[in-house]
Amino acid sequence: MPVSYEAEGTWCKIFNMPRRKFLNSEFRARSFTRLAMALLILTLSLPAEASDTDSAVKVVEKLHAVLLDVMKQAKTLGYKGRYQRLAPVVTSSYDLPFISRVVVGRYWSRLSPEQQEQFINTFTKLSVATYANQFAGYSGERFKTLSAEESPRGQLIIKTILIKANGEEIALDYMLHQKKRQWRIINVIAQGVSDLSLKRAQYTSYLKENGFDGLLQKINQKIQSYEG
Repeated sequence: MPVSYEAEGTWCKIFNMPRRKFLNSEFRARSFTRLAMALLILTLSLPAEASDTDSAVKVVEKLHAVLLDVMKQAKTLGYKGRYQRLAPVVTSSYDLPFISRVVVGRYWSRLSPEQQEQFINTFTKLSVATYANQFAGYSGERFKTLSAEESPRGQLIIKTILIKANGEEIALDYMLHQKKRQWRIINVIAQGVSDLSLKRAQYTSYLKENGFDGLLQKINQKIQSYEG
């Protein structure tokens, strides 16, 4: 690509040389190479920022903080109150559209755009309802973050534990990926069991036997059972 007249003047100032010397292609190639190497060395010498890891940890710890708060006020809030309190943090912490695609596997591409949107909305309601149902009381539990590890695919795994009042520890590993430069949870591995893999196996099997409408009906029935 030819260098414009204005660009030539700029590069001449950078290298402090006459324009004629700059126009020598061999010299120009060497100069650009030296500049590129200098920029590369500068970039590599910069310390790796921990902000990405910190922001991922904060996503998990914010979820935990809200869960504990809801657990402590569980009876006062009731199911509907817990659902309303949890909905914002669950939907902002998880990449629920991504998870929705994964759990239905190859069937996702067979759904119409309207069905896909319907499934995402229903699956989101189920996710919030499940938290509202499970975290319905408090007896001295607490969460502890242990570590943050990178996965080969550029994801992060935040290792945490839920410590019960009797000292029993439940391992909860959160897998996160970036969506629009924001970390979002895409899987929870509880005591070595992947929730994403479990749901995928269940949902694809049910879809095969009962179809899309059957799966939606099953999920809505589950939500209703939580509502009481």
